[in-house]
Amino acid sequence: MTRPYNFSAGPAAIPSEVLEQAAAEMLDWHGSGMGVMEMSHRGKEFLSIYEKAEADLRELLAVPSHFKILFMQGGGLAENAIVPLNLSRAGVVDFVVTGSWSQKSQKEARKYASEVNIVATGEDTGFTTVPDPASWTVSRGASYLHLCSNETIHGTEFHQLPDLKALGSDAPLVIDFSSHVASRPVDWSRVGLAFGGAQKNLGPAGLTLVIVREDLLGHALPACPSAFDYKIVADNQSMYNTPPTWGIYIAGLTFQWLKRQTEGGLTGVAAMEQRNIAKATLLYNAIDQSQLYVNKVAANCRSRMNIPFFLRDESRNDAFLAGAKERGLLQLKGHKSVGGMRASIYNAMPLAGVQALVDYMREFEQKHA
Repeated sequence: MTRPYNFSAGPAAIPSEVLEQAAAEMLDWHGSGMGVMEMSHRGKEFLSIYEKAEADLRELLAVPSHFKILFMQGGGLAENAIVPLNLSRAGVVDFVVTGSWSQKSQKEARKYASEVNIVATGEDTGFTTVPDPASWTVSRGASYLHLCSNETIHGTEFHQLPDLKALGSDAPLVIDFSSHVASRPVDWSRVGLAFGGAQKNLGPAGLTLVIVREDLLGHALPACPSAFDYKIVADNQSMYNTPPTWGIYIAGLTFQWLKRQTEGGLTGVAAMEQRNIAKATLLYNAIDQSQLYVNKVAANCRSRMNIPFFLRDESRNDAFLAGAKERGLLQLKGHKSVGGMRASIYNAMPLAGVQALVDYMREFEQKHA
């Protein structure tokens, strides 16, 4: 069976090899007589799945030993509340606002922090740029600084995380890396906490990943629910409440798939980064060389994962989408808040899928020139 190419922003495509293995193991995981969804989360079978998933992720992302890996629920949106409940200490928190997701984050944090300071924003450019860290106005004594390192809707990405100490801030950096986790390495020397929903690059909706430095544990506000207290979750190996077992299992299979990937002598996440650069370059070049399509994001902060683009003649939008669907190119409609088109080209999207999209875009432009 030839599957179409799914450009959905999330829930997004999962590698075919992962889906095939999950299908084969659906009724009976490794001779246990149970499917993973039927297992006790405290049984030896699932614990072996959990422990391998955690170890593989730590290896893939080179997570240092003084960081805890937590498998939680609620998605990235819930973490907008869970982070300040754990880290704000009811004090001042800093935010860099670069699009819809960081806007949501700072609004939610205002419920728990005494003050939210917007140190920089790209709103004046319609979120088509990422403010240069040299221009940020950081707070003294902030509990943390939050940024969304890849904005799924507006298509901007921090290709290098800021060095907060160089900016005069001792605050830990919190990053929402939901939409580009495992697409490139992480500089953990600059990060205090990273979180992300799994449904874009790691697996199905329902699983949330939190990677947090140990010294940031144990400071939850009294009102923080126990199931969302990072220290309690860490102390219980993500088993304080029943974890999203199926999501952890599929993520674990995805981690194994990632470890098998190679590109130009590189393996794992380093290989994926090279592949993702090639895919993004191919699509951006096609857009930039076109007379019909346009991407409005500044070249130095274009996302490698989420590429929004617009037809200069928007009366042709419906025809473009209909033709794409006929070609097996799915979920290209842009987010309702910005319109246009959006191609999300996460790890599971092969270069051939991006090439198929580029070929279609060129044919559509020639036909409608």
